Parts: sequence; C-alpha cells; structure tokens
Amino acid sequence: MDVDHALAPVILDGESLTIEKVVAVARFNAPVKLSEGCYEAIDRARALVEKILAEDRRVYGISTGFGEFSKVNVGHEQSAQLQENLILSHCVATGTPFGREIVRAMMLLRANALVKGNSGIRRELVECLIEMLNKDVTPVVPRQGSLGASGDLAPLAHMALVLIGRGEAWYEGERLPGAEAMARAGIPTYHLLAKEGLALINGTQCMTAIGTLVWYDLDRGAKLADITASMTMEALTALTSAFDPRIHALRPQKGQGLVARNIRLLLENSPTAEASRDLRVQDAYAIRCIPQVHGAVRDSIAYVRSVLEIEMNSVTDNPILFPEDESVISGGNFHGEPVALVMDFLGIAAAELCSISERRLERMVNPSLSNGLPAFLTPHGGLNSGYMICQYSAASIVSENKVHAHPASVDSIPSSANQEDHVSMGTTAARKCRTIVKNLYSVLAFELMAAVQGIDLRGIQDKLSPVHKEIYDLVRQVVPFCEDDHELRVDVSAMNELIRSGKIERLVERALPDFR
Repeated sequence: MDVDHALAPVILDGESLTIEKVVAVARFNAPVKLSEGCYEAIDRARALVEKILAEDRRVYGISTGFGEFSKVNVGHEQSAQLQENLILSHCVATGTPFGREIVRAMMLLRANALVKGNSGIRRELVECLIEMLNKDVTPVVPRQGSLGASGDLAPLAHMALVLIGRGEAWYEGERLPGAEAMARAGIPTYHLLAKEGLALINGTQCMTAIGTLVWYDLDRGAKLADITASMTMEALTALTSAFDPRIHALRPQKGQGLVARNIRLLLENSPTAEASRDLRVQDAYAIRCIPQVHGAVRDSIAYVRSVLEIEMNSVTDNPILFPEDESVISGGNFHGEPVALVMDFLGIAAAELCSISERRLERMVNPSLSNGLPAFLTPHGGLNSGYMICQYSAASIVSENKVHAHPASVDSIPSSANQEDHVSMGTTAARKCRTIVKNLYSVLAFELMAAVQGIDLRGIQDKLSPVHKEIYDLVRQVVPFCEDDHELRVDVSAMNELIRSGKIERLVERALPDFR
C-alpha cells in the first residue's frame, strides 16, 4: 500500500468496507468518517430498544440476563446496570496485549457493524469509537480469552471498557487508565444504556481484525514467494519449460496460471535461463511445481478475501433488531465458524509456502542438489560453514509451522453451563495464522539471501533477467557477499528488514506492470 501521501478518509456505511480500507485505518492511520445515511438506521434501532423497555417486553439481553442467565428477567430500572455489568464481568482476557493495529481494526469493524442499524446502540457511542480512532486512543486488549462464540466477548469487553472510562488505553505513547486517556484526547465517556454493552461485545470483530491484517500480509508474502523462487531458479540454473503456458491451460486452476505467468515475466530475457534450457530433462518438485503449489495458495487467498469482506460488512451480534416490523430475533450470527475455518485454511496455505521455500533453500546449500554450487554457499568450505545454519534455522521455522497449522476450528469446548455448547475458536485460528505468516517472511528472507549468494558464486550477476538484476542490486545494498564466516545475524536481520519493507514488491511492480 502506498503511504507516501495522506490517505483518503474511510467512510463507514456498513456495506463497503474492504481489506485495504481496514489496513489503511489500522496500520496507516487513515481518518474515519460515518456515512450521513447511517444515522437514521442507528436511531431507528435505538428507538425500538426504548419501545421494548417501555412495553416491558421480554427480550434477550435487554430484559434478561446473558447466556445461561437468559432465564432470569431483569427489570426496566436495572437494564442500564445490566449492560455495564456485562462489560465489567467479561473483561477477563489475559496474556500479552494485541498490537495497536489489531485493536484499531477491531474498533473499526465493530463501528461498521453498528452503523447498519440492527444493534440498538446510540449514535454517540458509534461516534465515540470513530473519535478514538481519529485521535489514536487505543484500548489495551489482552490476546487470550476468546472462544469465538458468542463472538469475541472477552477482547471486545476490554475495548468497550475505555468507552465507559475504565480499563487502559495507549495515548501519545503512554499506557494510561482509560478515563485519563480519553480525557487527554478530549473524548467523552459514557454510561451504557439498555442493549449497548451487548452491542459492543457480541461479534466476531477480534478474529476478523486479525484475519484481515494477516490476509494483507500473506497476499504480499505470496508475491514475494514468486519473486524469491524465480531468483532461486537463476541461482540453480533451473529450467523454464515447466512454466510453459500450454501446460497450465490444460489444468486451468486460476492461481496456477497466474503464478506460472509471474515466473515467466520475472525470468524474461534472462541469459542464464536461456542457457540452462538443455542442461537436464526436468527439475525437482520444489522448482517444477512452483505454479501448482504457489498457485493453490493464491486461490486460497482469493477465497478467504471473499469470506472476510462479507464478515466485515455483516451484523454479528445478538439479538438482532429489525425496526421495520419491530422484530427482535435471537440467532447465531456471532458464531465465528466462517472466519475460523478460513483462518485455519489460510494458515495451512502460508505454511506450504514456507515449506516449499525451505526446500529450495536446501537445494542451494546442498552440493548434491545445487547443480554445481559449492557446499553451503561458501567459497572456502571447511574453515567456513557459510549458509549451513541458515537452512537449519529455516527448517526449524517450517517445523514450528506444522504445529501452528493444526486447525483450531476442529476443537470446541462448551461454556456458559452448556448454553454455548459449540464454539469456533476463530480467534485462536487467526492468531496462529498470524504467527505462520510472520514465519513465512523469515523463511523467504533466507531463501532470497541464499539465491543472491548462489548467483555470485556462479558468476552470473550480469546474466540475470533485467528485473532480477535490480533485485540483486537491492539485496547487495544491505547484505554483502559472504566470502568468509562473520556475524551472519547482521545479514539475516538486514535481509528480514528488506523483505518486510515492501521495497522488493514495489520494484517488481514498477518493472513488470503485469506482475500479479
């Protein structure tokens, strides 16, 4: 995402939020506004809550307790206290707090769900969330404690605490009591009224926030995987025949064709690739099957995007109000199963990109597999170990990913006296996926560092495709050729910083406008 200029405001209307807009607000501080048309819908739903109270209707969460306590009636005069008690009793998440961008995404997603006008909250509380985003007041939200049904109750309760002048928040670099943070930012706090506590915390916004940011990073990572793989192909004098469009037309999986085309673009006009055509009949799977493996990941990414963008523009609390006929219906839209399943799916996809990247790295450091490169990519083996332990480290990360890729969504544990007897574990799935995607960048950094070293050792740095030469030069600006053993941690750190910076993708996208 280009952030060299002020980002346009993100307008919340409950219908048109996208992954890119969420990232713009959460990560790059784009301002947020409410659509003028949303106020009427919010006010209609609030009016229905007031009417329900006036008529003493029995409605879950408005005139009853929560979960198993739905059997307990709560009087009109206690309805406001019920909502504040909900927040106070549910703010029991634990562990290291989420990073700022995840909490900001949560706030944005919750506001977007509320503006649809089916939750019964006052417009002032929605405006409060928006003002917190725009003035950068970020609640402290511990990361553990959500079952993913009834939504992300515990983490969202920590978010809601700050709206009522409690909890903790970050403001201007300080971790402060919530009331103090709000006062310093000039934002009023509120006492909750009927239905409002439930409207703030009953939903899937934590798992969707994590998932949205993870999706964005994996979409980038998948492009980087194509780029690093093509650089490895130069280093290994790989064949290009397996990327022939005729092959992929016979198995028209969309992602497969896209990746094969990317590799062809990246290798176009490469003297090394041209000279390698007749060196052997075929390459190993880690090279030959790049379109099939990377392409399947691309298809997974495309599917997950559709699920996340539906979720972020949905009403996921309970009960849901329908002001047009004054219905109030208890349902299950808070259940995180749609997000849980795709987060597990996305984590598996990211783990596969890591796995095949590490196999390409192994081929470069292993003299039995590298088509002539010196062992462990060092010109002076024996006295020097070269990149031997880079592969160890990458292998360790790949094996760790296998643990994280075990699906969280196949687990369920009952809660609330078995009223909530099947849960999604969607937030756990999203958190695990986030770890895998972070690990992916580390493995790709090892692969690209090794590919550039292999290119130097083969003496082909001036016989690369034009775009690969630019990438080579960019890498060599931060990571020198490894002639003798030295503190490789410095090179690894610099390579990781470069691969996460976005500079490589931007370079490729400028050089190859058709690269996707």
